[in-house]
Amino acid sequence: MGARLARVFRNFNVENRALREISREKPRAAPRHETEAPPSAVSSEAAESVKKKDESLLEHLRTVYVESTDPAAATEVTQDVAVGKAAERRPLRATFPGHRFGLPELHDVPKGKLTIAEALKALGSHQHQPRTWTAEKIAQEYSLDLKDTTSVVEFFIPFKVEIIPPKTRTAKQIKAS
Repeated sequence: MGARLARVFRNFNVENRALREISREKPRAAPRHETEAPPSAVSSEAAESVKKKDESLLEHLRTVYVESTDPAAATEVTQDVAVGKAAERRPLRATFPGHRFGLPELHDVPKGKLTIAEALKALGSHQHQPRTWTAEKIAQEYSLDLKDTTSVVEFFIPFKVEIIPPKTRTAKQIKAS
């Protein structure tokens, strides 16, 4: 009932109020800021300065001397290094299916390094079968340092959820089911 009463007062004499607002004199716009030169004059000056030759700059350009060397010697060294590093790589053991996450397709990785998929597979297999997949076996399988592998296996536990009890009994707690 209150909405009907409000609508009556809102619609009362609407046409007269609208005509009065329309016939009211509109405020004038603020004057524009005066510029010193028209935009066409500024662009013509810039065009002239671009076309004009500057003798002092040309003299400086004539004094520049460029010396170049053949890069063939540098490429031979990098090829030798690349051949040496090929022996330090190992084949890939685990991959994500397809091109997920925008990662490039890998075929081999450097020794002492893991891909994300390999790390998750190694840590997951250690979590499910700790007697079979020991830190020594993981280090041997993936060509890793034993010290680093034991640290990762000890301190990084994937997919483990711990529910910490609240300090007070009135606090809400997630029930483990």
